[in-house]
Amino acid sequence: MSLPTPVTLPANLPQPRPDDVKSIDSVLSALYGVISGPAGPRDWDRFRSLFLSQARLTSATKNADGTSRVHPMGVEDYAKGAGDYFLQHAFFESPIVNRVQTFGNISQIFSSYESRRAAGEAPFARGINSIQLLNDGSRWWIVSILWDEERSDNPLPKELASKSSADQK
Repeated sequence: MSLPTPVTLPANLPQPRPDDVKSIDSVLSALYGVISGPAGPRDWDRFRSLFLSQARLTSATKNADGTSRVHPMGVEDYAKGAGDYFLQHAFFESPIVNRVQTFGNISQIFSSYESRRAAGEAPFARGINSIQLLNDGSRWWIVSILWDEERSDNPLPKELASKSSADQK
């Protein structure tokens, strides 16, 4: 079996840290790590280096009247919007459980998460990130992230709501 041709980086895409893109676990760790921290700037070049240039980030939620709301963004749109927020607000997001399925050079991860305003504080939000990755033969790329938050009518599934002893190995 031949590996796919490595993706050519556009000239303006930052080079990744090799340890950030060597495995599925390292990409997930880098993703959560780069958006988390006290109020202030984030390393948006590190963030950009994790994604294909055409990648999409999409929030799916419900309005108060129960209608669906979908907000798709490119990587730059997310960095701008979240960057402005993070300059003024601490934000710490960490995975609860990652469920990974891989076929060939693609992987799908359901990653439940908790969001906090301070490390060690009770979460103010939880939800699930649906993350799609591609391995080009030399590294892992984030292709897309689609997420929805937990609500009273949308609780996290039991198997994704808390770490089991198997998840902690």
